[in-house]
Amino acid sequence: MVFADIPIMTPVRVVLPTPSNTEFESFQLQKHDAHGDATRLGTLRFNDRTTIQTPHYIAITSRGAVPHLSQDTMRENTAIKGIYVALEDSDYLSDIADLERLPLRPPIYSVPCPSYDSPLRRFIALQKDALLVLGPRRLPPIHTPGSNSYTSLSILTSVGFRNLEISDYIHAARKLRPDVVIGCADVVYGEARARLGSKRKEKMGERTLAWTKALLTELREEQELSNMKPIVWAPILPIEGELQRELLEYLEEAVVMGDIGGLALYDIGGVDDIPASLRSLPRLAFTEPKGPHMILDGIALGVDIFSLPFLNAATDAGIALIFRFPVPLYEKGEQPKAVLGLDMLSSEYVTVLAPLEAGCDCYACAQHHCAFVHHLLSAKEMLGWVLLQVHNHVMADAFFNGIRTSIANGTFADDCDIFEKTYERELPLGTGIGPRIRGYQFQPSGVTMKKSNPSAYKKLDELESVSDSVAEEESLISPSVGAKDLEDIGFAKQSKV
Repeated sequence: MVFADIPIMTPVRVVLPTPSNTEFESFQLQKHDAHGDATRLGTLRFNDRTTIQTPHYIAITSRGAVPHLSQDTMRENTAIKGIYVALEDSDYLSDIADLERLPLRPPIYSVPCPSYDSPLRRFIALQKDALLVLGPRRLPPIHTPGSNSYTSLSILTSVGFRNLEISDYIHAARKLRPDVVIGCADVVYGEARARLGSKRKEKMGERTLAWTKALLTELREEQELSNMKPIVWAPILPIEGELQRELLEYLEEAVVMGDIGGLALYDIGGVDDIPASLRSLPRLAFTEPKGPHMILDGIALGVDIFSLPFLNAATDAGIALIFRFPVPLYEKGEQPKAVLGLDMLSSEYVTVLAPLEAGCDCYACAQHHCAFVHHLLSAKEMLGWVLLQVHNHVMADAFFNGIRTSIANGTFADDCDIFEKTYERELPLGTGIGPRIRGYQFQPSGVTMKKSNPSAYKKLDELESVSDSVAEEESLISPSVGAKDLEDIGFAKQSKV
């Protein structure tokens, strides 16, 4: 896949200092904060990794692989430059206090690996040039009923809710040696975030500060023993800057010592709270944008890298993304807004022999057509979701390439206005049944969520009516009553669940 070259502007080079390996990470800003414009063009470099031009995104994995894609398919048919792996996916780390004392160590810790390589990279068979980011929780995370503490983080594993000890997370960061490790953040997810009080927000800042200090202290000691350690991207909480002032002050000291190399944002509004000494660091947003419009909003505020859960969600729903940026052809005047994607499970594509998107050069569009993809999805063939996942990630690459070109040309604001007028803001909803969903992919809807099973107990005032109905049924049972008569009156009739 070939993209147009981006004009190079006068560079502002920011090399992040580290005690012994100053060339391991560098982030070079080509355009930033000019004339009140917060959009940024940058270049993120790691040793032996593909250079990432920002703004860009990292792919979200499930158990170490991008859903529906094998590692060779990802390498040969997409341009994915980095992936996010959640420690929450590992069942071993959820309830083990001391991994080193186990008679049988988890397989991920037993991978033969030299000191200069990552056991996690080898375990998931990730290509060498892809950026590997390790974080504590999946994306999007599911709200847990348990609360966090000063020493643990509440998570959801495939065997239920557990507490991940911060010491275990630090242990994993040291042993698995990813390129980037995301600092743990005490973040409340879902609707409960809007109801947080000031005391809860203060605890969020205190806990995150304690966790960050523990992580940086341990990795600093690791640096003294080994030349290879992961780069820490520290969290910025989705609360007011004053409530996390101590955390921000500590991060300012840490960046001077070379302990952190980037920032993890949980609210794009938090960009304004970043101190001046941290503004040159790369910014990774865990804000769960629902579509491309929210990505553009984040870029306008100065976000560099995004995590995009909606890519995997669209693929699971059978949606083929078709939006472009900048909009290729725009006609002024009142026009119906175009859809962001096509529902490939719809019967209207049964006989359509055109590619998913005209002009797309992905493998799915170059080798197959809509009718074939529709057939695969209708027949529940895994290849259907593989082709959609390849297509959707190639479209995301083209989208971000267009964004970088627009910023370089100085037309980003105008192009965003045209995009807003051209496309609907919400992705279409799938009409069919997607692939099998694991338990941790279900999003609970809160206390009003309908129970899956009926209650086994009843209130005391209901017992009398229940006993009367039982007595009535018992009176109907006699040797002279046939089975057909019992069926007619509904005896022993099963209720549908």
